[in-house]
Amino acid sequence: MDINFEYYKFFYFVAKYGNITKAATALGSNQPNVTRIMKLLESQLNCRLFIREARGITLTQQGELLYSHVEIAYRHLLDAQEEICRLSAQDSGTVEIGATETALHLFLLNALHDFKLSHPAIKIKIHNHTTLETLKHLISGKLDFAVVTTPFEVPKAFSLVKILDFEEILVGGSQYADLCQISLELKDAKKYPWIGLGRESTTYHFYKNFFIQQGVDLDLDMEVATSDLMLPMIENNLGIGFVAKELALPLLKEKKLVQIHLNCDTPKRAIQIVSDKGRGKSLAADTFYRFLKSTSRHVTTDSSGIP
Repeated sequence: MDINFEYYKFFYFVAKYGNITKAATALGSNQPNVTRIMKLLESQLNCRLFIREARGITLTQQGELLYSHVEIAYRHLLDAQEEICRLSAQDSGTVEIGATETALHLFLLNALHDFKLSHPAIKIKIHNHTTLETLKHLISGKLDFAVVTTPFEVPKAFSLVKILDFEEILVGGSQYADLCQISLELKDAKKYPWIGLGRESTTYHFYKNFFIQQGVDLDLDMEVATSDLMLPMIENNLGIGFVAKELALPLLKEKKLVQIHLNCDTPKRAIQIVSDKGRGKSLAADTFYRFLKSTSRHVTTDSSGIP
């Protein structure tokens, strides 16, 4: 039996409302057309589906049976439509995130590559700033979330998820090769020119506190605005400084840099995802956020930002 499935849609609304006029309004049609289609459906099914009365329409036994199946089928179709719309929304849209350079190079670039393979239609806008600037933009609501390096502080309403720990090492250019043969005290390393991020950065204060704990005062000879400038300046023998070990390894292997060993342990740092628990994310932002979380070790910290 080849019945137009559109007829069942008309039948569903007539049975649901018990009124031809209301069904026509819901369908965006008119009363004569709905009546015509119901007669065609009854004719093709060879049974009576409705009893037409002055107060409206009631279903016959056959009509009740048909409606019990059509209602389920119609709901399934609506659920499928909603699910497809949700999936489409997840795979489109724009995500605005903030990231520090270290977080970008140690984690985010690789993660972005993998994410775009499975979600090519989602646009990612990365705002590259210092940790402090990034968190200011996040708190003001300009970003969906941020991927930054510790240490930092945020309000208690923010959620923190650790992505990875990383180690920073003291390195110098090739002219400091003699220093890699010995273990220096921090006060002796202070005799050489130092390069580091500027005083407005959290990294500066991080190492300032580390130096104070070792009884030494941090006094930079050259301050740079971004961590990307650290390696080329150190490689060109302008001074020594702390950089992420993973970023320094290629230059260490090429002997363009040397590692300078200290007789004290340097403190660990981490990369964390920061988001505002009180502010909802778009489906695209939530999809990317969950993807990044899935690559982490799911270590959640308190709002001090220090694991």
